[in-house]
Amino acid sequence: MNLSERLNEDMKQAMKSKDKFKLSNIRMVRSTIKNLEIDLKRSLDDSEVLDIIGREIKQRKDALQDFEKAGREDLAADAKAEIEFLSAYLPEQLSEEEIKVIVKQTIQETGASSKAEMGKVMSALMPKVKGRADGKLVNQVVQQFL
Repeated sequence: MNLSERLNEDMKQAMKSKDKFKLSNIRMVRSTIKNLEIDLKRSLDDSEVLDIIGREIKQRKDALQDFEKAGREDLAADAKAEIEFLSAYLPEQLSEEEIKVIVKQTIQETGASSKAEMGKVMSALMPKVKGRADGKLVNQVVQQFL
């Protein structure tokens, strides 16, 4: 079962169980997917759906920071719950140690030796960790090694 089918099945279950929280979040992701499918005039594969889910999580993390700064704990709690729910659709996240190993390998592969070559390392590295690691964390680890 691909990710789009899983979202459809989970939406049906949320409708049956009358779980408004899950239903609204799944509908939000599905509408984003559908809009992109219409624009591209084709159905999306799992990696593209993962990108969409990752973007939605990132938006909520940004909003979470804003809510916490503003002292809106009610909205912050909602954002945390949405992040946790959507994260269940992502593949298992890499630990920082696993990221460090991948970064070291990629630096060796690209032959990078200074921060000026960071773009080359990041462009080779991001496809390897796509959907499994936060870009900010990967960036920080690369900076440590360069």
